[in-house]
Amino acid sequence: MEMHFATVWEAIADTIGDRVAVRHGDLARTWSAFDERAARLAAGFAAAGLGRDAKIGMYLYNSNEYLETQYAGFKLRAIPVNVNYRYLDEELWYLLDNADAEAIVFHTSLADRVDRVRARLPKLKLLVQVDDAGTPADGTPLAGAVAYEDLLAAHDPAPRVRRDEGDLYMLYTGGTTGMPKGVMYAIGGMTESFVTGGFPLAGAAVPADAAGIPAAVRQLAEAGTLPVSIPTCPLMHGTGVWLGALIPHLAGGQVITLPSRSLDGHEVFRTVEEQRVSNIVIVGDAMARPLIRALDEGAGGRPYDTSSLKLMISSGVMWTAEVKNDIIERVPQIVLLDAMGSSEGSMGMQITMKGVPADTARFQQTPTTKVFTEDGRPVVPGSGEPGLVAAGGNVPLGYYKDAEKSARTFKVIDGQRYSFPGDWATVEADGSIRLLGRGSQCINTGGEKVYPEEVEEAVKRTAGVEDCLVVGVPDERFGEAVVAVVAMAAEADAVDEAVVIASVKGQLAGFKAPKRVVFVRAVPRAPNGKADYKTAKALATGE
Repeated sequence: MEMHFATVWEAIADTIGDRVAVRHGDLARTWSAFDERAARLAAGFAAAGLGRDAKIGMYLYNSNEYLETQYAGFKLRAIPVNVNYRYLDEELWYLLDNADAEAIVFHTSLADRVDRVRARLPKLKLLVQVDDAGTPADGTPLAGAVAYEDLLAAHDPAPRVRRDEGDLYMLYTGGTTGMPKGVMYAIGGMTESFVTGGFPLAGAAVPADAAGIPAAVRQLAEAGTLPVSIPTCPLMHGTGVWLGALIPHLAGGQVITLPSRSLDGHEVFRTVEEQRVSNIVIVGDAMARPLIRALDEGAGGRPYDTSSLKLMISSGVMWTAEVKNDIIERVPQIVLLDAMGSSEGSMGMQITMKGVPADTARFQQTPTTKVFTEDGRPVVPGSGEPGLVAAGGNVPLGYYKDAEKSARTFKVIDGQRYSFPGDWATVEADGSIRLLGRGSQCINTGGEKVYPEEVEEAVKRTAGVEDCLVVGVPDERFGEAVVAVVAMAAEADAVDEAVVIASVKGQLAGFKAPKRVVFVRAVPRAPNGKADYKTAKALATGE
């Protein structure tokens, strides 16, 4: 039995077929139904001429259909491709064309955008539309597209096949540091790394091999400890799909996607109560704060029942110690896992729970993580010297159709291959990593390097500040000036620029403090909670 998402899930469906695998609102599907529907969809893809390595664009909101489409692609040994549902015409065309998409599965509310780009996609063979509450601009289904449920009904389930652990898995980056790129992995390595990480999160030992997974899942089912996961962030991004869906599914868990298309803390905790959710996946403070507010407001004059919650996971942005402590104060039994990673690899983690002090931007390295200077020297622990974080272990094969960027990001040092996503850090005396920030956002002001993330956290410690992004703007004297784009909490007293600047100067070296503060109603962020520095810079410059 190969380590392959589809093969493992087929075995899980054969083992706990009557347990729920996916749920969206009131619609729940068992593992048997999840497997059968994915097999029917795979047959529909094959009938349209798709096969191994065919790229299938998933232009979908969080839904059961997203997860079924992904599973169907894996069954076919094709490559499901995540597509940002906020993309408009040119962005959408760029990604689908770059990916060589042969099929697009999309919600009907996004159909008008698909219609405007499909003529420019030379390899496109199939359009599949998933009915949702929205409609295309003209109010009619997209001509030439087949309805998702009709495609399933028209095909018997595809037969199961032998697969290869060398099959490709691909995740497109969010494009926060340039145009989106398809990060390619061997699917066997991805599956194994997620099994290795996922079973301990479910409180179980890691199976010795793929063949041992069904028995381990059966034990979790019999013990009543199968994970129940809510990815509150979009599945179209790595944090949502990896931590919120793929990892719990490999342990036989249930993945719940929420009908609301923006974060609603009350919807989250109503679902936690009703479905006895064990895991929640978020992206940093921007998603944690609304959840904290919902807990404080409660449900109709009573607190939410959060007794089933065991784990909250965040990745992708800073998750501050203050916010972590606020969560533990309200849900004392929960374990908080702050994962340091990116589309290009996993580098470290921090675990916080009651009695274990929280920290900001400090992570325990994985055994395969290193920090190197720009000239390739390992950073000496406790030296204070900054370096680039390198992720070893399950390193991507490269970027799809971009050999030049692949060579810059994935390097061999002393015989070991590493991924360099661009994060800078120091190494503490105990070997832990202190994250400074992404080098592409580093601000050079008066000859000094300032990492925005460090200043952002200092600004957010100012009383009343809800959120913040920090950018560098052109400045005649300093080259770049540090500017903070700040949103205040709705109930906060008014705070002026001088107060924010003074607060930062009380925490950090003076040159790191903002020269200006721009107040906005909401700090610009992507749907996954990640910083939108491009828009923040436009706000800071008034452009």
